[in-house]
Amino acid sequence: MSTTRYRIRHETAYVYGSDVVHSHQLLHLVPRPAPYQQCLEHTIDISPAAYRRREELDAFGNPVTRVEFEHPHRRLEVTTDMEVEVHPRPPVLAADTVAWERLASQLTYAGRSPAREDLEASRFRHESPYVRVKRMFMTYADDCFPAGRPILACVQALMKKINAEFQYAPGETSIATPVTEVLKLRRGVCQDFAHLMIACLRSRGLAARYVSGYVRSLVGSAASHAWVAVYTPPYGWLELDPTNDTMVGTDHIAVAWGRDFGDVSPLRGIILGGGSHRLSVDVRVVRLNS
Repeated sequence: MSTTRYRIRHETAYVYGSDVVHSHQLLHLVPRPAPYQQCLEHTIDISPAAYRRREELDAFGNPVTRVEFEHPHRRLEVTTDMEVEVHPRPPVLAADTVAWERLASQLTYAGRSPAREDLEASRFRHESPYVRVKRMFMTYADDCFPAGRPILACVQALMKKINAEFQYAPGETSIATPVTEVLKLRRGVCQDFAHLMIACLRSRGLAARYVSGYVRSLVGSAASHAWVAVYTPPYGWLELDPTNDTMVGTDHIAVAWGRDFGDVSPLRGIILGGGSHRLSVDVRVVRLNS
């Protein structure tokens, strides 16, 4: 496999029913530096043009852009253009990873000083606003976690189970649909499947984080995509895409990661005024080299 280069355009437009008189927006639209990818260039164009802007890092190390609008407007447009290089990842063997019970015990607080990597991973073991920790998720994934099985083999089995048993159905859920409801419905979109997989893992005391980004020529390529990263010693964090039943590779471009969607939403904000609104999003991912 060789390095792959992409040109990506992400267009977001909000049309409001009345004037927005003041607005603060938080943008996760710049791909974060990561071992297997490099953002070569990017631009963010924003309309209306009268705004204040600040670049910084969030609590998870993701690049964020903070924007404040002080003048009335009825339309907000944000267009991001970027060029990203994605490198192939070395092969991993499930048999080389630790047994899942051993890892869950390793991540459990026991009155001792944990290894630095385990301490960092523990940030992603607990319930978060969009991910519940409940027995129903343990029960759903029971057959994927037999005693003594290597953690990567368990996670791959869980990914396959979700892909086989859940239908990709845009428009039938929203970000407000609880993950408990997604489990009952057996349908949803990439963010639902990522949240469900994370809930199954955290409910067993394992560490999993939500990754947002883009994907080429797979299910979910017409919008922002989402998948899961799992703490998997000795390899560290490994990424899996339950929507497409695949280990993440050169078809995926990561933008940000956090506990769940709420930490890494491409664009979210607080507005004064505006009334009702209409949102449109368009994502184009073009491979530049063959």
